[in-house]
Amino acid sequence: MANIKKKVYRINRNRPTIGITGPDKGGEVAWVFTAFGVLLAGGKPVHITPSNPRTADGLQGLIIGGGADVDPQTYQQDAVFQEYLQRTLKNPKKNFFQRVWRFTRWIYYPALFFVRKLFSRKPQWSLDQARDHLEFQLIDQAVKKNLPVLGICRGSQLMNVYFRGTLYQDISTFYKEEPNPSSIFPVKKVTFKPGSKLSQIIGLPKLKVNALHHQAVNTPGKGLEIVAREANQVVQAIEHTEREFMLGVQWHPEYLPRRQEQRRIFQALVQKAREVNLQIEDPDMEEALAQPRGTTLVSLDQQVKETNANRG
Repeated sequence: MANIKKKVYRINRNRPTIGITGPDKGGEVAWVFTAFGVLLAGGKPVHITPSNPRTADGLQGLIIGGGADVDPQTYQQDAVFQEYLQRTLKNPKKNFFQRVWRFTRWIYYPALFFVRKLFSRKPQWSLDQARDHLEFQLIDQAVKKNLPVLGICRGSQLMNVYFRGTLYQDISTFYKEEPNPSSIFPVKKVTFKPGSKLSQIIGLPKLKVNALHHQAVNTPGKGLEIVAREANQVVQAIEHTEREFMLGVQWHPEYLPRRQEQRRIFQALVQKAREVNLQIEDPDMEEALAQPRGTTLVSLDQQVKETNANRG
């Protein structure tokens, strides 16, 4: 029987290939919106999951995506809808076309809410071990080849763990005076560290972002620094001080494509990806995936199990 030659992926200077990780189930909506963000920025998105673990050869950038959708019942949609209505439709000083544009902006969030609700699954706070292992190896290869990396929500947390940082397993204790909002809408205000790479990309000192998380960075890993926080000091973004592009954001910029400052994050990633001239070869990734799970992951998994046991 003839040997079947494996397909070899090559880097693309004009349209950089960006790998986007996600779970096998429950991450369909996040994948679509993240891929859309990459496409708008001029990149070529590639979906990577534990059951579809494309090796990283030919990738010029990497996005470690968020987890599966959380329970829609936690979105606090009523209060957020009222706030958004007050800030958009009720403005009589707009011409017809501006009103139409504002209307499309208004229906975007409800439409996204119901799409996410349609595809949402019950919350899964335990670790996806197969995905963690795959993403750890991808981050490791990206670091060795100096690929630009963007971590989104869970991806930012995993990036921090990779660099030996620690996480808060539950950030509810930071929200004593008011509940922690969980929403696809921009409901949290974050402040950026002046002079940081992320603040230069965003172009603003402060920004309202969405929130779909219950964990956050505690101690930043080696080489990482905190570059955005909420008023209550919950970490909202990290970046590596010695690498050209290795950012982690706690919010979900993929769900805010109509906001220019959010699109800039994907644009900066794709622009940096155009400069990549090294490839991650098949043997590199195959050897990496064959390695046993790291002690850091085992320890973090145990912490999550203990946290879930205490909740029960």
